[in-house]
Amino acid sequence: MLITFKSKATATVTMYEEHARRILNLLHKDAKRGVITASEAGTALTKLEAEVAESRAHPTSDEVQHDIHAHHGDFGDDNEHEPPQAVSFSARAYPLLEMLREAHKGGYDILWGV
Repeated sequence: MLITFKSKATATVTMYEEHARRILNLLHKDAKRGVITASEAGTALTKLEAEVAESRAHPTSDEVQHDIHAHHGDFGDDNEHEPPQAVSFSARAYPLLEMLREAHKGGYDILWGV
């Protein structure tokens, strides 16, 4: 399922719910419907930037690497797909992080599920 974040600050940001949920849980927000008000944006930005920095400090876990390799053959001979690449949390969070920065600067709310 997809979540589309909307704000007057930037273009919309769409993420898979499973990836957005980590961010929304960090901000104590519901994944189905919610708002990050302009007054909350500064705190949300600080929390998300700290989580991104923390995720960059720790490389992809062995468990994740095992899952990637398990789905692409023992010898990397999966001819039907591109080589596996893990997408970091910071890369997934970047569009929403930029939206938060612009919303904070402009004093705009961010909405989803409405």
